[in-house]
Amino acid sequence: QGQGHANTFTSLAGKWQAQGPRHQSQCGHGPLCNCKNGEGPFAAYINNNNNRTYATVVDGLKYAESHEWCKLEGDSATIGITDFAQAELGDVVYVELPEVGTTIEAKETFGVVESVKAASDVYSPVSGEVVEINEALVDDPSKLNSEPFEGGWMMKIKVSDASEADALMDSDAYSKQCEE
Repeated sequence: QGQGHANTFTSLAGKWQAQGPRHQSQCGHGPLCNCKNGEGPFAAYINNNNNRTYATVVDGLKYAESHEWCKLEGDSATIGITDFAQAELGDVVYVELPEVGTTIEAKETFGVVESVKAASDVYSPVSGEVVEINEALVDDPSKLNSEPFEGGWMMKIKVSDASEADALMDSDAYSKQCEE
């Protein structure tokens, strides 16, 4: 069960940044993938993620200093932990998610991720009401390791103040933070 204590992420083995337009790919990797039908740099990330030594940062998302990502679409946001965060945690074995209907404030804890190395609180980058949680993570928390930007999303919220996203980092700024 979740212990609820914070963990600090401090190292980065390297980086790789997805570039190009987001699209609904034919390769099946999902809407953030920019590979060409299973070929290209993002496909290498997907297919070799057990052996990678770099952290992926995806263009078009917003990032919190605490290593959560946020994908804004109108007044809704999908939220998860970054590739950098999951790599620092190691193999994820348990995920605690909020209940649908819960009101979350920006920078407030909304869940816990436990790995074989540590337990870490997870913080919401923006405020709003939880409208959906990723139930698949309860049965298979390792999706946070294997698909941090796709099948490993944690919650979707109806955003109450979209201007909060202005305080979050873009992919370039987040990449620089991870290098420090």
